[in-house]
Amino acid sequence: MNGRIIYGGRAEGRALVSPAPISFFGGVDLERGVISDPDHPLYGQALAGRVLVFPTGTGSTVGSFALLRLARQHNGPAALVMGECDTTVAVGAIIGEIPCVDQVDIGAIADGDRVAVRDGEVQVESQR
Repeated sequence: MNGRIIYGGRAEGRALVSPAPISFFGGVDLERGVISDPDHPLYGQALAGRVLVFPTGTGSTVGSFALLRLARQHNGPAALVMGECDTTVAVGAIIGEIPCVDQVDIGAIADGDRVAVRDGEVQVESQR
């Protein structure tokens, strides 16, 4: 699959797929890198080293700095694959140097699939 490059780079890992938007400020425990919103479908899931696949971001612009903090502490996602990237996540990906691609059919990726992001190309090895 090909998508639009928000921040280029190469990363790979197991997919962590969310059907719901993610708020990085308030919805993620920044110390542990875990989804902390009890109403979120990924509640309790760790982000570190995973390719986070989600429709879009939500919440405050402080979420950009939350992504930066996750990246600096090495407990953030290896890459971001999105349906539509919002400006908060875009800025966070850029300042955190996290490869990020959007305009991707995220429905074609299942939780646990091996995903490699190579700039705008997203390669999926299905684990189904």
